Amino acid sequence: MNFRGWLAFVKQQLPPSSFRLWSCASRRCRQPLVLAASPKTSTCAVNMAEEAKKQAAYTAVDNHVQNNQVVGVGSGSTIVYAVHRLAERVRQEKLNIVCVPTSFQARQLILQHGLMLSDLDRHPELDVAIDGADEVDADLTLIKGGGGCLTQEKIVASCARHFVVVADFRKDSKAIGQQWKKGVPIEVVPMAHVPVSRRIIQLFGGEVNLRMGVNKAGPVVTDNSNFILDWKFERAHCWADVNKTIKMIPGVVETGLFVGMAERAYFGTEDGRVQVRDAPVI
Repeated sequence: MNFRGWLAFVKQQLPPSSFRLWSCASRRCRQPLVLAASPKTSTCAVNMAEEAKKQAAYTAVDNHVQNNQVVGVGSGSTIVYAVHRLAERVRQEKLNIVCVPTSFQARQLILQHGLMLSDLDRHPELDVAIDGADEVDADLTLIKGGGGCLTQEKIVASCARHFVVVADFRKDSKAIGQQWKKGVPIEVVPMAHVPVSRRIIQLFGGEVNLRMGVNKAGPVVTDNSNFILDWKFERAHCWADVNKTIKMIPGVVETGLFVGMAERAYFGTEDGRVQVRDAPVI
């Protein structure tokens, strides 16, 4: 559904007095906001974001996956669409594709869609890895790990010749921290979470919180049986330096900063298009 179609649909659902459309002059900020609307309006916004995820994921799979490839399969809600499209192409085009997952969720998706499952023991070199992101800045620096899979995601991405990102318009930022407000995820060995938290604050300031389970008593535990810290930083940094410094702290397993790894990002937009951004040439 394009923007005009979406707008017409919303107007049909709401009384005139409940609908007001606001937009700012910036091209990036020209997002429709409906005020004082019924629950149907929020459903429309969710549907728009889901359609944007789908378009980005489908485009990336169509552009980067070919026959006889080993594909790294990322984690998160957008990857659900990527796996669905991958399975469609395997059936329709009779492709020979091997999939390496980044998480338990990704593994289950691969199996549910009848795709060939493998691992890095058997396929340590991947042709392409496709994954989502919590935030992507202008240089394709990523924040990942909102779902707690950052370590395995980074390992798989590092083994791929090409690493591409799929996301919707809400994940697109000029600078890290502009959209994603939950901080940089950092996976740590459980016994080290207090000293690591203290050291990060000493080095870079901000606030560090141990991520707690929602329907579980106690901390979130990763697929690697570790804890997750969320570091809410107060200012912009040189993220390559920050990533290296934090990784050198004893007890840190990995950070959710993906610096200089992604070569291309696909963003599904509000009007049904897909915007492509390539990493800067250094």
